[in-house]
Amino acid sequence: MRAALSRLTFTGLLGLAAAFPTAAAAVPRSKPAVLKVEPPSWWPGHSLHPVRLMLRGRELAGARVEAAAGSGLSVGRVRVNDRGTHLFVDVEIDPQAPPGRRALELVTGAGRAAFDFELLAPLPRAGRFQGFSADDVIYLIMPDRFANGNPANDTSARSPDLLDRHKPRHFHGGDLQGVIDRLPYLKELGVTAIWLNPIYDNTDRLNFKEAYDGEPMTGYHGYHAEDFYAVDERFGDLARLRELVDAAHAAGIKVIQDQVANHTGPFHYWLEDSPTPTWFNGSETRHLANTWQVWTLADPHATQASQRATLEGWFVDVLPDLNQDDEETARYIIQNTLWWVGVSGLDGIRQDTLPYVHRRFWREWMAAIKREYPRLRVVGELFDGDPALVSFFQAGARRFDGIDSGIDALFDFPLFFPLRRAFGQGQELREVARTLGRDHLYPDPSQLVTFLGLHDVPRFLHEPGATPEGLKLAFTFLLTTRGIPLVYYGDEIALRGGGDPDNRRDFPGGFAGDSQNAFQAAARTPEQQDVFAHVQRLNGLRAARPALRRGATRNLLVEAQQWVYARVAGAETLVVALNNAAVPATLEVGVSELGLADGVELEDALAGARYRVSDGRLRLPLAARAAVVLVERR
Repeated sequence: MRAALSRLTFTGLLGLAAAFPTAAAAVPRSKPAVLKVEPPSWWPGHSLHPVRLMLRGRELAGARVEAAAGSGLSVGRVRVNDRGTHLFVDVEIDPQAPPGRRALELVTGAGRAAFDFELLAPLPRAGRFQGFSADDVIYLIMPDRFANGNPANDTSARSPDLLDRHKPRHFHGGDLQGVIDRLPYLKELGVTAIWLNPIYDNTDRLNFKEAYDGEPMTGYHGYHAEDFYAVDERFGDLARLRELVDAAHAAGIKVIQDQVANHTGPFHYWLEDSPTPTWFNGSETRHLANTWQVWTLADPHATQASQRATLEGWFVDVLPDLNQDDEETARYIIQNTLWWVGVSGLDGIRQDTLPYVHRRFWREWMAAIKREYPRLRVVGELFDGDPALVSFFQAGARRFDGIDSGIDALFDFPLFFPLRRAFGQGQELREVARTLGRDHLYPDPSQLVTFLGLHDVPRFLHEPGATPEGLKLAFTFLLTTRGIPLVYYGDEIALRGGGDPDNRRDFPGGFAGDSQNAFQAAARTPEQQDVFAHVQRLNGLRAARPALRRGATRNLLVEAQQWVYARVAGAETLVVALNNAAVPATLEVGVSELGLADGVELEDALAGARYRVSDGRLRLPLAARAAVVLVERR
């Protein structure tokens, strides 16, 4: 990013001057029209100023923009693309300007076109923009598949035929109201943050470009944005999103929004009407296909040419790749992020497909976020099992290229894969411990988001040999180890599912006509209730014990299928023992280094059994596929 973008002030786009003719060089052919204004609103006194508006319209060539005297707005330089369809204008806002709508005018030699822009009162900071940390348990929700709270928005007038619960790649009717209605369930489970898959206004047609097994896809998942400034009408609207955030905060639950800066949906109008010549990397008919060579981005020997397809290639060869090296594209994305945070009061961001955008952009994007919302935090998706690669993208260290990405947290995919092999397939538990042994690679491993599953992988119980007992054991590890744990909706009730889209089944009870309502304890099967109660108990234990959230980890014993570790914070020490074998095991571990003297009695917080320190050691008989979490009795 050039220094101009890092200062977030308008200095012009010299590299694109030929594409943006001056007012004197352009001759309008008819009266201008303004069709869309992005962003539609902003705040006086915001750290990003002036705000840059992008106007879409007709016959914009040669235009200037005027603000009325006394409006609190002043207009800077105007630039128009070569087709006369997009205009960029910087608008300075008087910090003392009161909130309300402002009328501006676009003026050409052929006429005038009025458009509105709104000044917003900033949301109160208390209880908003909180960030997330190891003190939280995140719950991932795919809104379309969780609960239908408002059947009136199940279909859209623009695309009435995309709702069909019998088709796994169509819309099923879940929405933001459904999430609001189920906040008591989430509170009961003990989660403290929810991550919502994208709620952008998505494609309104069947996507045959990404057909799987002959079935075309809809935008039910949220990752095919067609309007980055609107909520998809099937999920609700901006007012409903604000209601959800406020209701969640009132319940003590934070909200994390899924954002996508790498690409748009396959039918975005920008493909036919690009705001700048280099808005995308390539075009629909001529572009690179992504080769997924993410490892080259951390390779000090890689050339720019060897990285190009990874950074500029179109996702699955059909999703248009946004070019963050185009200064207008970069500015648009940064403002869009800040707008969503500011209008909703959310607490964090999950950034999709993180490595496919250059880290120099993330540095500028994160700097803009932190200037306005210092506590807000971001977790990035890098779907790779190499801890050296994942750590390369985390904030806290300048790498060989001199860049610190600024990204607070990453998903712990390096831990996910051995975790699934051990607890799901019965392979060696020791591999999980070895993976944690590479924590020295990360600037801050406590900020990694750990998980058993999410929307891009098969469900835990789809693993060959997986059992509910193995799932409970995995949850015991997840909720007693370092990092920020995440629960994928339905895993807490042992929901099944194979690969995409089978891993995105509807939550039972979230939709009219469901034969079971698993949101209610009385309606759950014994298996569902057993897993739910186990997760609930662990969440409560984690909330009550700072050492489980922020304590240091001390390995006391690591064998092929057994692992004993302690979590230590100040005077608090907990001992966790896991037996991943299919047969019982009795373990003996020394605990004198932990300060646990002879005669100290420990109690299993999961089942209540008691153990006493003798000769500086603990003797721990464990059932097959079982665990204990020991806390000191005082």
